[in-house]
Amino acid sequence: MKQVMITTVDNPFDPFTEYKSWFLFDVDHNYNSDAFLARFARTSDELSDSENAAEIERAIDEIVRIDPLNIFKKVSRIVDDVESEFESIEIESA
Repeated sequence: MKQVMITTVDNPFDPFTEYKSWFLFDVDHNYNSDAFLARFARTSDELSDSENAAEIERAIDEIVRIDPLNIFKKVSRIVDDVESEFESIEIESA
């Protein structure tokens, strides 16, 4: 399966493997790429994971296409199993 993410040309961190560092750099430089992407991507809980992934890729392509400063770029990778690529997140209840 292909995974895509948005990043900026000057961010030295890999958003797939160094997300926390990537995110801190992104926010520190006032790019807010994730929030910007969320404004373009029309995802929904009613769509399948593959449909949401396709919509996110469409939105990234659109952002890169219309970017007047040429700061955004799309990065991608191929993975065998999406579930095995992400750590599980536990939410503690109060």
